[in-house]
Amino acid sequence: MSDRADWTGDPLPNAPDDLLDATPEAAYLWGRVAADGAVAGDEVQVRVGDAPAATRVAALFGARDVDREREVTEREYAHDTDVTRTSDEYVVAVETPAARRAAAAFGLPISGGASGGDASDGDGGYRFSALADHRRQLLRGIVEGCGTVCYKSDANAVGISVVHDDEALLATVRSHLDAAPVEAPYGDLNESSSSGYWFGVADDAGPALGEWLYEGSGDSGLFAPQRRTKTRKSIERVREGEERA
Repeated sequence: MSDRADWTGDPLPNAPDDLLDATPEAAYLWGRVAADGAVAGDEVQVRVGDAPAATRVAALFGARDVDREREVTEREYAHDTDVTRTSDEYVVAVETPAARRAAAAFGLPISGGASGGDASDGDGGYRFSALADHRRQLLRGIVEGCGTVCYKSDANAVGISVVHDDEALLATVRSHLDAAPVEAPYGDLNESSSSGYWFGVADDAGPALGEWLYEGSGDSGLFAPQRRTKTRKSIERVREGEERA
C-alpha cells in the first residue's frame, strides 16, 4: 500500500516533531489511541477501519518504521450482541519511546488494560488537559475510534454516540463536550450489551457537532476519510429534510 494511498485528494497530516507536544496532530493521534488502541512498552497500536485511515494515522509517526497489518474481524454490535458484522480492519503499530511517555502523561491504556493514572484530576484516568487547545481534533480522534454516527430517517436526525469498555474515557469525552464551543447535550451513561458503556448526543445537536468536528480537517489531514464522508452525508440529509419541511 502506497504511503499516499487515499481517495480524498486532501493532503496527509504532518508528523509532529514530538509526539507529546500540544499540537492538533498529537491530540488527534492520542485520541485515536485512547479510543481503540493500546500502549505496551515502547509500542503503540491504533486500530482503524480501512486502508486510507491507516495511511493517515501512519503518517503521524513520520519516518519511524510503521507496521500496518490487515485483519478481518467479526464484532458484535454494542447495543445488540445477537447482531455481528464482519469487516476489514487495520492495526497501525510502531515502536517509539513516546509510547511510554504518552501512557504516563495522558493515562492511556496499557497492554489493552484500563487507563492508568489518578482519577482525582477530574478527567478520569485520561489526562488530556494539556491538549485542551486542540479539543476538536482530540474529540474527532476519539469519536472516529469508538463512536458511531448514523442518519435517523424516522426523526430526520444525526445520531452520534460513543461506546467504550472504560467508563473513565466516556467521562472524559463528556467533559470535553461540555467545554466545546457548540451545544452538545448528551444522555445518561448506559451499559451496552457487550459489557461496555455508551452515551448518545442529543439528536438535534448532532448536525452542529458533526460540522464542528470536521471543520478544517481537509487542510490538516487529520481524519478518517470514510468516517468523515458518512458524517457529512448524514448532515446533508438532515439539512435537505429541514429545507423540505
